[in-house]
Amino acid sequence: MHILVFDSGLGGLTVYDDIRKLRPDARYTYLADDAVFPYGRLEEDALVARVQAVVGAEIARSKPDICVIACNTASTLVLPHLRAAFSIPFVGTVPAVKPAGLATRSKLFSVLATPGTVRRDYTRGLIEEFAAGCAVTLVGCPGLAGVAEAKLRGTAADRAVIAAEIAPAFVEVEGRRTDVVVLACTHYPLLMDELAALAPWPVTWIDPAPAIAKRVTQLVGKMAEGAAPGAAGRALFTSGRKADGALVTALAARGLAG
Repeated sequence: MHILVFDSGLGGLTVYDDIRKLRPDARYTYLADDAVFPYGRLEEDALVARVQAVVGAEIARSKPDICVIACNTASTLVLPHLRAAFSIPFVGTVPAVKPAGLATRSKLFSVLATPGTVRRDYTRGLIEEFAAGCAVTLVGCPGLAGVAEAKLRGTAADRAVIAAEIAPAFVEVEGRRTDVVVLACTHYPLLMDELAALAPWPVTWIDPAPAIAKRVTQLVGKMAEGAAPGAAGRALFTSGRKADGALVTALAARGLAG
């Protein structure tokens, strides 16, 4: 079983981690399109064309059994195009609005996302369908994914940037407070310790990675009893940038060779 996990950068590793917990026997390719990170700065047509080209080239090269698009910004636009173009199954990553609507007690929840994901009609459609009766605050975070990337590469997370970007997600209305925050970018769970420490009050943080991993196993099956762990996977970067230092350590801990 060969599983391809794709993201604009390193955030998809949070999804990869949960998939690998369920299918440690699989062979993995992690593909980061870091040459054009972050995706939020691309126009929609350019983003669709870019993802189709990069993912398509890797599918042709390594012939995976399934592809996971571990990027909210890409998934909200590109999944229909990929499914029409290729015969393998695709699993996407979309804002976890439905579980947030079920989890909130105050009926106030927030969605932390990239500005591109916040702008998408797809995101607003999820809110209309699954968050009836809730007041939902969409927070576009231009810098949070970059902070997460830098942290994984060995730079201390900029707590001032994190605090400023998450502040609008915490809302108080007539004695009620935001009690659930959706992490609608796969980079954000890399900052979970900082997010929890800098939040003005405790909330439930919703990371979609476990649900994505579960969906992958629904499509490809669970690990067979007695199966051995898979060989080391590969991490590929479209920029050609060499992984070194802290990133090499982080990839190696995940069974990936950069």
